[in-house]
Amino acid sequence: MVEALVISNIVLWLIVVMLALLVFALTRQIGILHERVAPAGALQPTSGPKVGELTTEISLTALDGSKHRIGGTEGNGLASFILFISPTCPVCKSLVPTAISLAKSEANRMQLLFGSDGEEIDQHKQYVKDLKIEDYPYFVSQALGMTYQVSKLPFAVLIGADGTLQSKGLVNTREHLESLIESMDSGIATVQEYVNAQLDSDDSEYTASAVEQHS
Repeated sequence: MVEALVISNIVLWLIVVMLALLVFALTRQIGILHERVAPAGALQPTSGPKVGELTTEISLTALDGSKHRIGGTEGNGLASFILFISPTCPVCKSLVPTAISLAKSEANRMQLLFGSDGEEIDQHKQYVKDLKIEDYPYFVSQALGMTYQVSKLPFAVLIGADGTLQSKGLVNTREHLESLIESMDSGIATVQEYVNAQLDSDDSEYTASAVEQHS
């Protein structure tokens, strides 16, 4: 009886050790996959102006009555980060503080603008007040959204200081917003383009290595 208990305990301990090793191995594999998978950026639509194209200048009047020109070559030396939001979009409300934080960190080269549409101006004024974004230009313009083919919200567009479209896409998280700015810095418009570039680079290295081995 005692021998049976001892044997059963030994078997149980062996199982526990094996499970612990299995969990460790799985955790390590998850870490490796996390390093290899490229970060998910903003989902970029295929319609509308293309990244790298010169944008068309649009003259607009903000909600506070101030006049602004968006796009084109006659800029103020700053990139324009336009976040399209709406009073009826719950995700937009949670994303605004993040956009403001990013804009402040990039204040030396980028200005933050807000775009929306709709006919209830009083609702937009209250919306701006609730979000505490009175210090940022807020445009109620259907034409602005149509220019960049905004179909879903929240949506962001980044126009370079030279008037070229740097990046655009559907954004839901801070990572999505940051990916648009990273696109401007790296010159890579989308995550898919990044992955393809990495694959091409790996193929080139493999080909070069194969040639060296056979030479």
